[in-house]
Parts: sequence; C-alpha cells; structure tokens
Amino acid sequence: MQELAQTCERIAATTKKSEKIAILAEYCRSRELTDAMTSAVFLSGRAFPAYEERTLQVGGALLWRIVSELADASDSDLKAAYRQYGDLGSAASQMLAARTSGRTPEGISLVDVRQAFDEIAATRTAAAKATLLKALLDRATPLEAKYILKIITGELRIGLKESLVEEAIAKAYDEPFAQVQRANMLLGDIGATLELAATHRLDQARMRLFHPIGFMLASPAASALEAFEYFEHAQVEDKYDGIRAQAHCGNGRVRLFSRTLDEISQSFPELIATLGKVAGEVIVDGEIVAWKEDAEGGHAMPFSSLQQRLGRKQVSEELLAAVPVAYVVFDVIYGADGIALDRPLVERNTILDRLFPPEGRIEPELPRGEQANLLFEEVRPVSGWALRAPVRRADSAEELEAYFEQAMARGNEGLMIKDLNSPYMPGRRGRWWLKLKRELARLDVVVTAVEYGHGKRVHVLSDYTFAVRKGEELVNIGKAYTGLTDVEIATMTEWFLAHTTADHGFTREVEPEIVLEVAFNAIMRSDRHDSGYALRFPRIVRIRQDKPPAEINTVEDVEAIYARQHGRGQI
Repeated sequence: MQELAQTCERIAATTKKSEKIAILAEYCRSRELTDAMTSAVFLSGRAFPAYEERTLQVGGALLWRIVSELADASDSDLKAAYRQYGDLGSAASQMLAARTSGRTPEGISLVDVRQAFDEIAATRTAAAKATLLKALLDRATPLEAKYILKIITGELRIGLKESLVEEAIAKAYDEPFAQVQRANMLLGDIGATLELAATHRLDQARMRLFHPIGFMLASPAASALEAFEYFEHAQVEDKYDGIRAQAHCGNGRVRLFSRTLDEISQSFPELIATLGKVAGEVIVDGEIVAWKEDAEGGHAMPFSSLQQRLGRKQVSEELLAAVPVAYVVFDVIYGADGIALDRPLVERNTILDRLFPPEGRIEPELPRGEQANLLFEEVRPVSGWALRAPVRRADSAEELEAYFEQAMARGNEGLMIKDLNSPYMPGRRGRWWLKLKRELARLDVVVTAVEYGHGKRVHVLSDYTFAVRKGEELVNIGKAYTGLTDVEIATMTEWFLAHTTADHGFTREVEPEIVLEVAFNAIMRSDRHDSGYALRFPRIVRIRQDKPPAEINTVEDVEAIYARQHGRGQI
C-alpha cells in the first residue's frame, strides 16, 4: 500500500496529464498482476469495482471519530487540519504523523486493504465497522492512512480521472486506448479490464448489466437556427423536467441509475415492477418524471412535484399515491441485438419500437388489494408508467421553433434535437445532440453566506447563499457556485473574508452587500429556505456592482414568477 500511496503523491505533484499517465503506467508494469488490478480499482476512487453492488456503508461522522481517536486529537484541531487541506485523508495524515512521532507503524499491503474492505462491507453494525477500520488504520503509515481514507470517501483529489487510469493501462500494456475504454465500459470493472489488457484479450470483454454506463450528453443551442447549422434533418423530442435515469433490465431484475451514476432504484419501486416486464436483457436511457394521467393519456408535471420522491430509501404508500411517476424512454444502449452504441439513432429507434407495445406504453401494476379482473381504466391514477418518448422530424428552423413553443405550452423545459445518424457516445458532450431551452427568469439577489469550495477551489469562497427581500427582512432562496471567473472568485474571497459577520469554519455569514444577478430554470416551493421557495439550477450571470441591496427582488416577485410558471398569471 505504501508504494501505491507514494505513486499517488507523485501523480498529485504534477499538473501534466502525460506525466500522470506515465507515472501510473510505470507503476502498473512494476506490480504483480493481482496488485495492479486492485490498484486500478482504488485509483478510480472506489473500494470495489463499479459493477458490484457492495458498499462500505461508512459515514463521514464515523470516519471523523476514528481519526480523532487514533490521533488523540481534539475536534477543533482536526477541524483546523481539515480546513487547511479540504479533505479528511490529508488532515488525518498530518494528525497521525504527529501522533506517531517516535513510533513506526508496521505498514500494510494492498491485500490487507482489500480484505479489510471486504470484511467492512459484510459487517452490518457501525460499531463492528469502526473496530475493523480502526485496526486497519492503526497499522497503516500516515501516508497509507491518507489514501485509505480518500478511497473510502471516493475523493482521491490527485487530478486523476478514471479515463486517465484507462490511458495508463493502454500505455502500460501497449493496447489501444479506445479498446481499453470500451472494455471497461462493458465490464464495469477497471481491474478486470487491466487483466484483459495485460494478457492482450480485450476483445473478449462482454457487456455486463447492472452497472452504470456513462450518459450521452447534449450541448446547448442558442436558437433553432443555430441547431440547423449542424444538421439538416433532426429528430425532435420534448425536454422533460425530471431526472435522467438509465434502466438495466434482465430476467425480471431492474436497477435504475442517475446521471451521477448513483443507484436510485429504492426511490422508485413502482418503476422496478413495471420495467421488470421488459423482455430479455436491455439497457435503456430515459427521464423519470412526475406524471399525471388525463383524458389524453397523461403528461409530465414540473420537477417540483417530483422532488419529494428523491433520495428516499423507503417510499410510503401515501407518497406513491401522492406523486405518481413515469419513465419516459428515449434511447437504447443494449438489447436483444447486442450493443447498440455504434448504431445510428434511426436504428436504435427501431430497437426501441420492438421493446414497447404499439401504443408505446408499458402499464404499471394494479394497486395492492385490487381484484385482478378489475378493468385497468377503473383504478387510475396508477404510478409507474413506462413510456416511449414521442419523436418528431424537423426539417427547418421554422418548424423547430414551432415545436419548441408547443413543448413549452405542454409545461416541458424545451426540446432535445438529435442527429438521425448519431451514435450513442457514453460520457461525451458534442454536437450530435443539442438542447434548446430558455431560462424561466432572472432575479437580483444579495449574498448572505459563503462556503469554501472543493478541489481546486478548496482555498477560496466560491459557493454563495443568497436572499431576496421580504419587507425589511432578507430571506434566503438558493445557493449558486457557477458563473463567475476564477479572478472574480478570488476578488470576492478577499472581500468576504474582510466582511465576515460569523465564522463557522467551512461556512461564513457575511455582510449583505454583494448583489448578484442569477438565472434559473424553475421555482419550487421548499421549506429548506426561509423564503419558502428554492430555485432550480441557479447560475450567476454577473455581479451587480451598479445595484444596491435595497433594490434587489422581493418575495412578491418570486411569487409572481411561480404563478406564471404554473399558468396562473403573468409577469
């Protein structure tokens, strides 16, 4: 483990991508195959291969307590170290090095770490997990402990993405990078991919279901006219206001993954039942939306309706009934004909048409307690529809603009515009797919609190909580961390440090003097902020140096926008 940790330090010390790859390739070649395989998984920031369902289930509070106990450090000392480095692994290394002065830990092997992770994942209670982890870290050198903790938290922060690990494997074993990348995508196991590369058997990689695959991404289009600068004939779909989800279905088993590649199956149990009806083994791409059945078959609801379903490990019968959902499917990655990634969109559409009945819908299960012979129409609304996304052809910018207005009238975000010849490119954002949407509105707000960022922004105050006015009060309505340049953030950091009214360590309350203009896509009711509202996808447009805090927008302005969004008024 010490050699892996030292390699990580060397990788972190350079900003050059080529040097990172060379260092890692050299390390892989120098290790026994099993150690190299384990290292590849760890260097991807995971304790286990991506396809495995196992997790360590070790929370931040438990890790914090273990480090404090091993380092014999006060909470304030550990907080100070954390604030200095921005991650627990580096803070722990410093604290443990101070503790072990005059004492030499025995050190541990990669096999020791892998076996300890296996035991921790298999252990149910927090106390037992703590005992195992504490014993592991107590034997580790401070540098080893640093990277063990980084692997556990999934945050190596050494400038090493999984794609660079793939490039290093290709370089180490003289294999084409594209073949390494494809094998890892199919297997969901970068360790097994390394083994195939080392033994020159990458062509033997086969699709393995139930691990997330990178989503194809779209680039923004400023207008319908711009979209037609890239392709003359387009497939057009509504852009739904839900959450992107990838469904893996096979032999009655289903797993759902979000765009962040996290499993979300537990939040949508009714979709699991419905998608379990899909024949064969398939991987499809789509959008989970809040759904309302009506005389015309149903329509998607705003994201605010869906929000209360997110992040729940258990979903009550009451919530299932209150917030019905549907899965709107618009692409296929894998099906009965094999991998569909390289096929043009028109062919993937044909595969999707075979997966769904002629009406393009898979019916959800009847509600519990209903008689099997009860007509389906008599028990609506039922949550859990699986729907084929309606598609259209557009052959001119004028036609596309008309479709856009119709999509907005249906309450959707805008349009997805896709080249009919486009392949499915996992994890790639290009001009094969474009998204056309408009921001809902903009607000002038004032910053009330700031936080230190993450990664390269760990030493600057880059996350801003902001408020609108309610009478003489300021009430928070959101947080944004995108839109400003590094120079602007550095300048703002100096100002906020000099105008802090309360220092909470990672977060600071500041004098409400900095006015920002923020754009957003939607407004939701929310008890998270004292305004009673939250903004969806807020982004900073500019710093309003020309506007005093007394002239920022009000809660009444927010309410008017919210009413317009839901068709109950105009601004």
